[in-house]
This record gives sequence, C-alpha cells and structure tokens, in this order.
Amino acid sequence: MVILTKKIILDCDPGHDDALALLLAVASPEIELKAVTTSAGNQTPEKTLNNAMRTLQLLGQTQIPVAGGNQTPLVKELETAGNVHGESGLDGAELPTPTFEVQPLTAIELMAKVLRESDEKVTLVVTGPMTNAALFLRVYPDLAKEKLAQIVFMGGAMGLGNWTPSVEFNIFVDPEAAKIVLNAGIPLVMAPLNVTHQAQILEDEIKQVGQIDNKVAKAFHGLLEFFGIYHKDPKWGFAGAPLHDPCTIAWLIDETLFETKKMNVDVETTGELTRGETVCDYYELTGKEKNTEVMLGIDRPRFIQLIMDSLRSFG
Repeated sequence: MVILTKKIILDCDPGHDDALALLLAVASPEIELKAVTTSAGNQTPEKTLNNAMRTLQLLGQTQIPVAGGNQTPLVKELETAGNVHGESGLDGAELPTPTFEVQPLTAIELMAKVLRESDEKVTLVVTGPMTNAALFLRVYPDLAKEKLAQIVFMGGAMGLGNWTPSVEFNIFVDPEAAKIVLNAGIPLVMAPLNVTHQAQILEDEIKQVGQIDNKVAKAFHGLLEFFGIYHKDPKWGFAGAPLHDPCTIAWLIDETLFETKKMNVDVETTGELTRGETVCDYYELTGKEKNTEVMLGIDRPRFIQLIMDSLRSFG
C-alpha cells in the first residue's frame, strides 16, 4: 500500500507539548517533516531553539533543518510560560546536546526555501505564537498563496481561556500576528482549548509511557511527569495533563480522531479585557466567510493510542 505523505514545516516554541508534536511528526509515515522553525513563547527564543535541536537529537533526526525566528512579538513585550514548562522550557528530562548546527537562515527564509524547493504544496503547522507565520505571509505573500496548502495551528479558544479569562496563551503572546494569519486567505485549521482540554493524558497513562523500553519514551516519561505538575492545580478541574500541540499533528495523521466545524474566526486586538481573544462565529451571526475549520471534539482513547504507538516506534 502506498502511503501519501503530507509535507509539513513545524513552527514551534518547545515546550513539552511542542516536543510531543515533533515526536508524532517524526514517527508518522503519513508526515514528511521538511523543516522546524522556532519562535519565542513558552520560553525565550534562545531556549526554544535549543529545545527543538535537543528534541530532534533525541529522536535521531539531525538531518532536519532548523532555524530560529522571532525574538519578540510584533507589537507587545514578550511574555513566556516558565511557570508551566520550567526554567529550560523542557524541564523533566536530560536531553542530549545537539551534534548538528542551526541553519544560517531566519525562520521565514527557511520556510521560503522549503516551499520553493517543494514540487507540491506544504502545510505550515504552528504550535506557538504566530509571529513567524505572520512575518512569512507579509514578506512572501505570493509564495505563500502558491505553495502553502494550509496552516494548521494550536491556539485560541471558543469561550474560556488559559492565560486570561477568555484568551489562550499562544494567541495572547502575539495577537497582532494571529490576526494577520487568520485574515490572510490561506485555508486554516484550528486546535483551540475546546479540543485540547479534552486531549488529556492521565497519570496511569504517563506511567505506561515510563514502561516503554526505549530512550525516547524514558525521556518523554520525565517530560510528561513534569508537565503534569502545573495541571494538577484544582482550579483547572483536569484529570490529567492536556496535550495541546500534538492535536495539530494528530489531525494531519487521522482527521477521523476529531469533530470539527467550519466557521469564521478572527482575533480581538484592541479590547481592554479581551486582547488576544479568538472570536469564533459558531452561529453564523456575522455573515463573514467561514475561514477556519475548528476542532471541537476528540476521540481521546484513540489519540492516546496514537501517542503510545509513536513512542514505541523508537524501540
């Protein structure tokens, strides 16, 4: 059987769940990971770039080109999430020192290079703030329209936020960038908190990861244990830790894992209380074009099985 692969660029800010998204992309025969670009977000730009390199080294994928991107959001000051991801951004495991070099290009230059060299359209997956994606769309608009198949992103929420009352962290970090991306006319798929908060890995499942006998699974066991600490706060009402970013890759591997609804989505950039809120027109009240396919439900057992199978593949 011939498996048709989806060519992707992963723009991320590792981050525990970004690292797991990277693992899913590397492990899946349905995905061809052409490049990794990094942004400031979960930690500072130097740390997120180093974390992407260390994760790829762990996964044995040192041939994948990596480039660093934005140092700051487009307009506002950078705010990071060290309280969630720790001092390094990937606390919880000893990851190997990279033996390969970062590309001598910026993130958007590497994106452009991959698209120009590809004989088919490429999907841009964004699991951090959208600064790099917005800059790419502004600097290379024709290349984006010609060669980008879609942008699949983790970000936003339809209702409750996780950083301010109605705002999700990735969009909070750079709302102006998100607004550019959402209004660029490129096909969009969104993994908001509505679905990622259902995509929890439970404590006993994290223990099962620890029982998988390979170095990749052992490292991710430590990472997931650390990531779970923040989410044990009773205010969240979680039974486990929500695996936000892997939902993007899981959707590309198997859309049947998810329930989705097409709707118009835009970003509030001027609200005193709501800057960074994703405004999702669920009931079609605005008459605006449905620009985004929004994930709203997930088959959690099958999602966790995909993660377990991916971890076992490194045996």
